[in-house]
Amino acid sequence: MPVSIEKELTHKPLKEEIFDALHRQIIAGKYSPGDWLRQEDIASQMGVSMTPVREAFDLLVAKGIAERVAYRGVRVRELNPKEVAEAYGLRLVLEALIAREAAVNISPKQIAALKGLVSEMDRQVELSEMPRQRQLSREFHAQIAEASGNALLTQLYTIVSNAFPDWILYEALYRKPELLDASAAQTHDEHTAILEALEKRNAEKTVKAALKHVMESGRWLEKYLNVPASILREQEKQVSHLLKKSK
Repeated sequence: MPVSIEKELTHKPLKEEIFDALHRQIIAGKYSPGDWLRQEDIASQMGVSMTPVREAFDLLVAKGIAERVAYRGVRVRELNPKEVAEAYGLRLVLEALIAREAAVNISPKQIAALKGLVSEMDRQVELSEMPRQRQLSREFHAQIAEASGNALLTQLYTIVSNAFPDWILYEALYRKPELLDASAAQTHDEHTAILEALEKRNAEKTVKAALKHVMESGRWLEKYLNVPASILREQEKQVSHLLKKSK
């Protein structure tokens, strides 16, 4: 059955508009992991040629949201527990390194920008606004990575964050909307703790707050994606040396 794709007028290139629309549909659970993205159907629904749709598919694949299967097409990416756990472990490492460097290098202007993002996230309170909240959350973390002042670390973080299935975790809220209020409040508290530690330039507290935030995602991976607790704890154990100074 065709999926309705809304088209919003923006100043972005057409391929990015289509990418954003598909991204929102995936987060909203209208496409599930393993579902095929039909180029012809989407082009028809969007009223565009197939070229920008194909380019949007390339963006989805590059960001780890979709995967290309030879001779068959593009489908929403399915992640096995091992892949999820590996991405989780790498994110723990990178979040800790980024937090420590950002606490030293962040500027007042960057602090102000992060505060603006937290404020905007607080206004996204409806289930229909979860795709926007997720985009803001990713921007929050991306800006902290940039504030580290380490270009290579930022590049690595981008790769790993694209492989981390937070978009699937957001989809869990559509299946269990009763979790929305508590999830939004917890996210606010965790982001605020990171921001306050950064503003004080306290590297140890920033690391601790950042890791607590990621580890909460680990609980969601366990509970809602059925990733075995044992392999998640193993990833946490492997980065335990990064936690010693932050305790």
